[in-house]
Amino acid sequence: MRVLVIGSGGREHALAWKLAQSPRVTKLYVAPGNGGTALDARMVNVAITDPVALAEFALAEKIGLTVVGPEAPLSAGVVDVFRDRGLRIFGPTRAAAQLESSKAFAKDFMQRHRIPTAAYETFTDVAAAHAYVDRMGAPIVIKADGLAAGKGVVVAMSLDEAHQAVDWMLASDGDNRLGVQHNAGADGQAVPRVVIEEFLQGEEASFIVMVDGRHILALATSQDHKRLGDGDTGPNTGGMGAYSPAPVVTPNVHAKVMQDIIRPTVEGMARDGIPFTGFLYAGLMIDPKGQVRTLEFNTRMGDPETQPIMMRLKSDLFEVLLKATDGTLDQVELDWDRRVALGVVLAAAGYPLDPRKGDVIRGLPAASDDCVVFHAGTVPAGGNTVTSGGRVLCVTALGDSVRTAQQRAYQVLQGVQFDGMQYRRDIGHRAIKR
Repeated sequence: MRVLVIGSGGREHALAWKLAQSPRVTKLYVAPGNGGTALDARMVNVAITDPVALAEFALAEKIGLTVVGPEAPLSAGVVDVFRDRGLRIFGPTRAAAQLESSKAFAKDFMQRHRIPTAAYETFTDVAAAHAYVDRMGAPIVIKADGLAAGKGVVVAMSLDEAHQAVDWMLASDGDNRLGVQHNAGADGQAVPRVVIEEFLQGEEASFIVMVDGRHILALATSQDHKRLGDGDTGPNTGGMGAYSPAPVVTPNVHAKVMQDIIRPTVEGMARDGIPFTGFLYAGLMIDPKGQVRTLEFNTRMGDPETQPIMMRLKSDLFEVLLKATDGTLDQVELDWDRRVALGVVLAAAGYPLDPRKGDVIRGLPAASDDCVVFHAGTVPAGGNTVTSGGRVLCVTALGDSVRTAQQRAYQVLQGVQFDGMQYRRDIGHRAIKR
């Protein structure tokens, strides 16, 4: 069967890499793909991003299955467009994707369905938002309502930082430094909006499941590292590294998340007339007593969590996706590599606010049984592979322990070079401390 993966990041490279291993996949397209998928003879990059054009391509090429990686095409309604044409696609509809594309929608949904989360208020008025920050104090969390490529959250440890974030996110004069895609108001015009919520203490984890509308299939647990610098310092990013499994998600925590967060979300969406299909990602905060609250929802796989999760998945992803699009995920039991997988992101100079592009990448190693370099912000250019985005590569390795996987990943990345390359040197530190 011919398969199409929509997207251009590290998540999409990892999904394509895993799908290419299936004996039933006869041809694999990635739209638009990146420098890594261009280097893989099993994949064909297709320079299309428009949802209608993608659907027309899928019809013309007789694509039997499409899987959507990133949030932008989901919020643009690519799943609706494909389904209108009778095409098999895995992902949420535009309405269901609001769980990610609108923080305000998600928070209201969680409150309505009694899903544990932080206390919050939503604002469009700058003065009212500033007054609320002053009243609540710091630390406090400021979230852009629209999509912001994983950078639309500021954990403000001071009032000055919180007020600056409010000004950035509610900017309507073009000074939108976070690149937020504002959601439309009642009149159809884009309206800057922020969600301001209480600061939660604890340890974060990523809990990702597959949903076919009714049935839920949990993937391996993972934990990413949002802050740019070692020791969880610096600005929030889309993710500087991840590992799987996450020891903080104990069996008791796992059961609690399924019972109190995941099932109520899937059932609540169905009751609201917006049945959810696709990958559902719950960002969790787990306090020292094991209590869990929901930080956010994503309506797709996480990046960089996908890379270590795909490294550990032994089941045929293509067959699993067929069951997911048939509504029979209850018939699937996943097989996982017992080893730990750990990925370290190599980011461009200037990331996260102003990443530099066009730097030549040298020393890319061939994939091995225990280490794969997944591409994200790369493109082929003049016989080279060059940087084209903030997060450039994710060096992902397997090992018998977190420390072993960590050592292997850092060993491999020492051979990779591009000007301005930045990365964290402590990915996996929480699990090692445990």
